[in-house]
Amino acid sequence: MIKTGDYNLLKVLRKVDFGVYLDDGEDGILLPKRFVPEGLQEGDELKVFVYHDGEERLIATTQKPLGVVDDFVKLKTVSVTEQGAFMDWGLMKDLFVPKSQQITGMRPMGEYLVKIYRDEQTGRAAATERVEQFLSNENLSVEETDEVDLIVLRRTDIGYLMIINNQHTGVLHLNEVYRTVGVGDKFKGYIKKIYADNRVDVVAGKMGYQRVEGEAGKILRLLEENEGYLPYNDKSDPENIYVFFGMSKKTFKMTTGNLFRERKITFEKTGIRLAQ
Repeated sequence: MIKTGDYNLLKVLRKVDFGVYLDDGEDGILLPKRFVPEGLQEGDELKVFVYHDGEERLIATTQKPLGVVDDFVKLKTVSVTEQGAFMDWGLMKDLFVPKSQQITGMRPMGEYLVKIYRDEQTGRAAATERVEQFLSNENLSVEETDEVDLIVLRRTDIGYLMIINNQHTGVLHLNEVYRTVGVGDKFKGYIKKIYADNRVDVVAGKMGYQRVEGEAGKILRLLEENEGYLPYNDKSDPENIYVFFGMSKKTFKMTTGNLFRERKITFEKTGIRLAQ
């Protein structure tokens, strides 16, 4: 069973002048010559991405698209027609977004968060901007403190609505945001709190001291890159700390305090220094 809009492991049926045909249980799927790895022989197996070409025939490629079926991805629109929009997903043929699957109407060169899906009638890969229909908190598969994958869905009055593990939604509150974020951004986080009605709060980064340890490595690296000294301490302006280290002043103080107790740094009047 060929999965269109996804990767497939297929066997080489036969070689032709313009490429090779891969076994799909029927006449074979063409892998054009430009994508055929050197030394590929009949009977070899190859992992390829399968999709429909401009003439609606199945075709294989060793190119890597920006997303596969069921992925949420931020893509750029390259053209718009009365029927819909076409988005660049890293392949020779652009990804189609039907007009009915757009929210406000896509514009050329605009960037939008979409979900890639497989059309049930045609089997073609397509995309939709109406992503929230695929997300539900009715049956949560996460628990508090779990590490999760996060995607920024949209800005709200209290923070950002996030996609959790491509399944659920949660809120990243504004007071937990320590860097610039935008729709479609992806990063790790963890579940901070789950409420009785299955609303979820999330936080970016690692939990507790695991996060501090991660930031500790960053501070030590920056010290080494700056001859063992940095002009920042607990009296520095929070914004200056964030701009240089990419962390809040609270996290900076926790981290440097931990490094001091481990005798890895020393405090000076004007900054911090690597311990001798």
